[in-house]
Amino acid sequence: MNKMIRTTSLCAALALSASLAGCAGPIFKETPRLGDPLAAVTTKLGQPTAAYPLPDGGQNLEYATAPFGQFTFMAHMGPDGRLLSYEQVLTGEKFATIKVDQANKGDVLRTIGRPAEISHVHLRNYEVWSYRYKEAGVWNSLMHVHFDQQGIVRQMMNGPDPMFDVRDRKGW
Repeated sequence: MNKMIRTTSLCAALALSASLAGCAGPIFKETPRLGDPLAAVTTKLGQPTAAYPLPDGGQNLEYATAPFGQFTFMAHMGPDGRLLSYEQVLTGEKFATIKVDQANKGDVLRTIGRPAEISHVHLRNYEVWSYRYKEAGVWNSLMHVHFDQQGIVRQMMNGPDPMFDVRDRKGW
């Protein structure tokens, strides 16, 4: 009986993984080339999950895999409508570019896109945006970006992602 439960659990986990693979979106599509026009970028990647206008007249096109995925790709389009860069932005290096006590919600959206989860810390009256990512390309982590009531980043903290916690998997 215990073996049957394990087999059923494994099959359920594999089915969930296969269904979530559909959330991966741009990971499995053709990578656009620098200089590609907007039409070519959307043909290769599909419609973005969001578009964020930039002060210079360009825009960042977000290709998010949230809420369960650990990747968000940004296609940075110049004012002329051509691709300037394309990168995976849920990385320690990109999080480090967000300036505590300076960046606001718009800056964060343009830099790393929409969060996987939004919560609140009532003691300090902070809104917290959480992002799933692979810290150092290895560890399943969550980066938490804390905003005050004015929408300014006041704190950033990372830690393990409980979605991937194996403590509850008995018998594996």
